[in-house]
Amino acid sequence: MQATRRLLQHRQPMIRFLGKRSPPSKVDHTPHAHPAAPSDALPDSFASYRQKAQQHGPLIHKSPIQYSYGAIGGHSGASLGPINADKGQYFDRSELPTKFGRLTWTQVEIEAVESGGASLFG
Repeated sequence: MQATRRLLQHRQPMIRFLGKRSPPSKVDHTPHAHPAAPSDALPDSFASYRQKAQQHGPLIHKSPIQYSYGAIGGHSGASLGPINADKGQYFDRSELPTKFGRLTWTQVEIEAVESGGASLFG
């Protein structure tokens, strides 16, 4: 403990800062587009942004039915219509072909897991 204290007593940081800390005199706080944005233009309003925005599909429901609580929240799932997976897509692992199904564990494997592997060497 004393040796550690002696080592840390004369410790110098490896990072050296030059000069006094001072904030910049002028900072531009005007809104601007992100450098990685697809265009340099900002939207005119939130409403115009929302017309083009997508989050897990379009935010605006384009059908003759007008929902009072948005596209989904005001109605039951059954009233929105059926949801069918495209060909080659599955919603649950149990729908996959049997070659992709879960394998059953053997009793030897179960004992190996429960014993932490010690039953394999005994």
